[in-house]
Amino acid sequence: MKIISLDKVEKKQVQMEGAVGAWKQMPLGNEDNAPVYAYRVFTVEPGGHTPFHHHPYEHMNYIIEGEGALVNEKGEETPLKAGDFALVHPDEKHQYRNTGNKPFKMICGVPREFE
Repeated sequence: MKIISLDKVEKKQVQMEGAVGAWKQMPLGNEDNAPVYAYRVFTVEPGGHTPFHHHPYEHMNYIIEGEGALVNEKGEETPLKAGDFALVHPDEKHQYRNTGNKPFKMICGVPREFE
């Protein structure tokens, strides 16, 4: 078993092209020998966003705090707030944006081989 507080997990700036003001933490994943899933936590600063991208795996998100939007490949934004869940299917182009004035923070679960 492993138990860790998020404030003890190193925070690294997202280095993907197109990311602005986005940070990633890895509380559970490959380093913990997780058998199936990895849990990442992304924090997006006000005015920031993740890259507009797609990948061959799904990810499931839970919004911990803040307000944001999930943008689809048509550029349409779906509002998100703390307490919401979101599912992005494999190869679905997407972007998360912070639309508020406080940090937008979410848990992102992915298959561990894609952490």
